[in-house]
Amino acid sequence: MNIKNCLFLFCSIVCCHFSLAQKNELGLFLGGSYYIGDLNPIKQFHKTQPAAGLVYRRNLNYRQTLKYAINYGKLTASDAQSKDVAQKNRNLNFTSTLWEATAQYEFNFFQYETGNWQIPASPFVFIGLSAFRFNPQANVNGSYVDLRNLGTEGQGTTYYNRKKYSTIQASIPFGIGFKATIAKHLSIAAEWGMRKTFTDYIDDVSKTYVDPTILAAEKGTLAAELSNRSNLGYVTGTDRQRGNSKNKDWYSFAGITVAYKFTDRHDRCPAY
Repeated sequence: MNIKNCLFLFCSIVCCHFSLAQKNELGLFLGGSYYIGDLNPIKQFHKTQPAAGLVYRRNLNYRQTLKYAINYGKLTASDAQSKDVAQKNRNLNFTSTLWEATAQYEFNFFQYETGNWQIPASPFVFIGLSAFRFNPQANVNGSYVDLRNLGTEGQGTTYYNRKKYSTIQASIPFGIGFKATIAKHLSIAAEWGMRKTFTDYIDDVSKTYVDPTILAAEKGTLAAELSNRSNLGYVTGTDRQRGNSKNKDWYSFAGITVAYKFTDRHDRCPAY
């Protein structure tokens, strides 16, 4: 075999190796979402709500994958369901829809390729960057009221130097999972991922109570009512702690993704 043929053989093997791993996959995510914050400080999977998403994967090689997804979920919590007496007395609640656009890097612990029964499964870890939109609401006698524009902690008032928080934020997703081939063109992946955010207002709770007379005058009586729903009957809760601004809120998605692998001409190895 001459040098030319050797080079052709070598290049063909390399090309085949990487082209086999460079597959596009489109899938559907189904699972749940939940939140960690002032109204639920520590409980994982507390009040998990249904979630869904659309997933696109670009497999770079047998170990590495880029994933892009759009996810929808719901977050909720209530002080009334806490075992902590202080939380029960605070008596706040919130519910929020959440939309997320995310780009993530996945690393497979073992070599993996959808449809390849020689390397059919692998655990993986992932990390990435997300943008998300939320809208905290409070349950008032069975109806849901948007909280952000009410400025329940004095945001947007002339007396308190607190700006309105943005409902569009960034987060850092990271987590673990397990993926496996279930057919020639189908894969299934189970994953659990936390999202580290940079806002403390997913639940509309962060700092201190404000003067209800000022809030009522500038934002309306409903704002003053929803700012302090305490069971203790305070005439005013001004400057009392309402939340913990030192700890930012978190949210999580967990569930199953079923994906279809598309093949194209690049997936076929050249003859040698």
